[in-house]
Amino acid sequence: MRNTSDPIKENSNVMNAQGGEKKVMKKILSVALSTAMAFSMFASVAFGDTAVSPQQQFDALKAKGVFTGYPDGTAGLDKEMTRAEFAKVITKLLGLKEITGVYSYNDKNYNAKNWAAPYIEAVTAAGIMEGKNVEKKIFDFNGKVTIEEMAKVLTIALDLEVPTETNNTATAWAKGYVQAAINAGLLDTSLNFQSNASRQLLVGAAYAIDQAQSLKVASYEVSEAGKVVTFKISDGESVKVTLDKALEANKETEVKFTYKDKEFTEKVTYVVTAATKVQSVSANNYKQITVAFDGEVQETSATNVKNYTIDGFEFESATLSADKKVTTLLLKQSDADTLDRQKEYTIAVNVKNANESKTLEEKVKFTPIDTTVPTVQSVTGLGTKAFKVVFSEPVKQSTVNTTSNFRINGNAVSGSVKYSYPNTAIITTDLPVGNHKLTVSNVEDFAGFKIASAEQEFAVAEDTTAPEVVSVKTTDLTEVEIKFNETIKSVGTVYHTTSGYTASSVTINDDTVKLVFNQKLSLSENTVYLQNVTDYSNNSANREAKVTPVLDTQRPAVVGVKAELANNDSAHKFTFEYSKNVESSDAQEPKNYTVKDSAGKVVVGKGLDSNGHPAVSINYDPTTKKASFTLLGKLDAGKYTVEVAGVRDTASIANTMLPYTTTVDVSNTIKPVVTTTWVEENTAGNKYDSVIYVQFSKAMAISGAGDVTQVNKYNYATNFSSDGSNTGTFRPIPSDSKVELVNAETVRITLPRSETSLLADGTNLGLRIATVADTNGNYAGSDYLVYTAVKAKNAVKIGVEKAEATALDTVKVTFQSTLSNVDINDFKINGVAPKSLDTTTTDGKTVATFTLNTKFAPDLVGSSFVISATPKSQNAFGAPLSSDSVTLVDKIAPTVTDAAVVVGKATFGTGPDAPTNVFSATVEFNENLKVTNTPKLFTVRVEGKDVTVLGSEAQGKNLVVYFNGVDKNSITDKQLVEVFLKDVNIDAGVVTDTKDNAAKSFTKSVNVTAPSGELTYN
Repeated sequence: MRNTSDPIKENSNVMNAQGGEKKVMKKILSVALSTAMAFSMFASVAFGDTAVSPQQQFDALKAKGVFTGYPDGTAGLDKEMTRAEFAKVITKLLGLKEITGVYSYNDKNYNAKNWAAPYIEAVTAAGIMEGKNVEKKIFDFNGKVTIEEMAKVLTIALDLEVPTETNNTATAWAKGYVQAAINAGLLDTSLNFQSNASRQLLVGAAYAIDQAQSLKVASYEVSEAGKVVTFKISDGESVKVTLDKALEANKETEVKFTYKDKEFTEKVTYVVTAATKVQSVSANNYKQITVAFDGEVQETSATNVKNYTIDGFEFESATLSADKKVTTLLLKQSDADTLDRQKEYTIAVNVKNANESKTLEEKVKFTPIDTTVPTVQSVTGLGTKAFKVVFSEPVKQSTVNTTSNFRINGNAVSGSVKYSYPNTAIITTDLPVGNHKLTVSNVEDFAGFKIASAEQEFAVAEDTTAPEVVSVKTTDLTEVEIKFNETIKSVGTVYHTTSGYTASSVTINDDTVKLVFNQKLSLSENTVYLQNVTDYSNNSANREAKVTPVLDTQRPAVVGVKAELANNDSAHKFTFEYSKNVESSDAQEPKNYTVKDSAGKVVVGKGLDSNGHPAVSINYDPTTKKASFTLLGKLDAGKYTVEVAGVRDTASIANTMLPYTTTVDVSNTIKPVVTTTWVEENTAGNKYDSVIYVQFSKAMAISGAGDVTQVNKYNYATNFSSDGSNTGTFRPIPSDSKVELVNAETVRITLPRSETSLLADGTNLGLRIATVADTNGNYAGSDYLVYTAVKAKNAVKIGVEKAEATALDTVKVTFQSTLSNVDINDFKINGVAPKSLDTTTTDGKTVATFTLNTKFAPDLVGSSFVISATPKSQNAFGAPLSSDSVTLVDKIAPTVTDAAVVVGKATFGTGPDAPTNVFSATVEFNENLKVTNTPKLFTVRVEGKDVTVLGSEAQGKNLVVYFNGVDKNSITDKQLVEVFLKDVNIDAGVVTDTKDNAAKSFTKSVNVTAPSGELTYN
């Protein structure tokens, strides 16, 4: 006989046992049961909005078929529940499949007539319940369920910790389980745990389980730009879910959350009517571009051509679809503004969405493809004197402007053709009232496809009414667009407000008249007067159009920043592309641009002033909407922060851009160069194995147009001259050679075995390499060609490109290529081994920075840099460092000493025009100077007031600055004199040492005791 200590078994996964339709959610079931039992034992608790008492709970479950009740219609809540009843309730609650025709137990009367058999078999198959006597297979369907038996189920279901110490009155086997339930707040210690559970207890538990399983999302709300979803649950509660990633607008997305230990997976759509992004850009002809948004956009912004930019193109118009989600851009009529077929373009979009909550600033690539033959879209009679043909896409004017391409009722047209860009032809000819057939031929689109000839019927009726104004709009205070109810032939004088404010430009396109005024409209309502508005039936009238301007409130934005090398790769050039035309004065204002290094400090020098602003001229081209400036040198490789601010557009009431910041990596702008080339040869018999290695300064491309592994890009010569002047003697590398990248910068060319040596006596082997690029698309060489001499490997030594003393205790050495090992013991500086060594790699070259044990003389006299005769430093392929002598270059800037500034009287010039009451300020440096007389590079202040700087000169180690005094042109005792050298000296080189190293800016001051001595400016 099995012990009743385990009368009910909980299975965490019913699907495995049932094969079936539902997975038993362990936490849901256990929490629901425990909640129901605990509360039903102590009080009458409401488990929902409608059922508040045990009887109401029973009625609700009976309606769902979970309970049936007794034949007399009662619930029998006070009766004790049986194992059979428990089995049925569990089966119904969990939706288990009832099993018939199987009878696993030997209980008396356990057969097909037993109402509980299908339910008992169901919970048995699911592993939830099992017989009380496993050996004899007795289920005991009429047996009762005690509270402590339920406690064990709860403890196992909830994974509660079973304590070793207990304090309850349960049976010994159940003490741990009951204590766990008590500790979790599920049971009260005063209960009689050996007593049987009532049907009321079962009803409460079942109702809680049903509620837990029946919980569902009634509704949801998305807020905070798609980051938060609030779910309204069927029990009246709300669950707020904060997402890691915002929902994508108008796209169904699954969101998971847990409520009352039930896991929910709900499909949520963040419905947004206002656009959040550009959905796509396409062009199915070569004159129109379609920009589709994922929602609605503001009409004024979306139809302003200034808010779209494609490099080198101008737009005629921008038309918004009826649903306000698609803009069709029309390029200008000129041939230059025609897209190339199947060429990739990038369009910059800067459009506000419908509720103006976001400005869509995006750059999108697209490739135009036109595969469609043009057709006649419509034919409209314009009275009895003309008709209008609209084509399905833009067509060439040259193929439209001939009447022979149009036939009416099979006959040639006698009249004239007017082409209205992009797809309209207006043919002037007399036509009788009635129906007619038009045939069009030879009209071409911009892809060269000719129209398919087909007849199209149209009606002609008398027109005796002059054109009427349909709508009027403005995009600024000087431009007005008026749409009429029919095609316009001509317009007379046009003005607004007063006859003196006439339109400077009147453009008619079909039914639309575009006006440009020199005199601005007022911000309030204006009246535009149009005289003699005439249609093609010669009906004419004067018309008025009232309009309140809609201002262009779209801020300009920077849509792209490009850094590249210019001036034969000697300097960096920055180009800024704006989303719309901006004021030239703003675009050319240096203070509106700032360049900072990766640490956030402003970059000074090479054409940038002390504030990081360009100190060079800035160019602005309103046609391309681009501003650019070229520095005075190359920036060091690395990332830079570029800031733009304070730039206004050209709107009548200017809009100022928001501050813009981006990161530019100038490392990507430097062209790769060949640093080392060598050949290794081995002979076996009379044949040679030859392998050529080419090392570049940067990681090289292995795909695309710049692919470095294509054998046809390499030619060789055996009588090579390094300037490539003997190009006629170059021969292709054999086509069956193997070209591969052995590391990111090094190419290995393995040639087929040859009868001759490439390094025969008297030959000068060289390579010509064509159209190879680094991984950033920068091509090597001038005109895409590189010439390089090839040495035998044992003749290759890595030389020093330059060795510079950059501070009194620092030497910076740049080697000709990359070294895998730099041994500090290979070097002596001033006869002493350096104290420390730090290496980096820049542009494929190893740069070693040595720190000295001793300091140089400021002028570097007597200093030396020596490399060991047998250096251990080498590259990754074993080529050693060259031991050739190296000249140490003085790159140490002169510095100001601690000596006090000396202020004295001075003479500056001779003759009657020479300034009087001149003073000098002498500043001592640590080495001899060269000074160019440039007064504007200095500031001198006396008692905080700027005075006039007259000039400057060097006197040995002294910098002398001449200036006028203040306070009656005199300097009195105890006055403060300050002398400043500006940052721009780094570029200008006004104050340098004798090796042309520019002094850094400085500030020196002195409280004058009495001006002493007298200097004369030489």
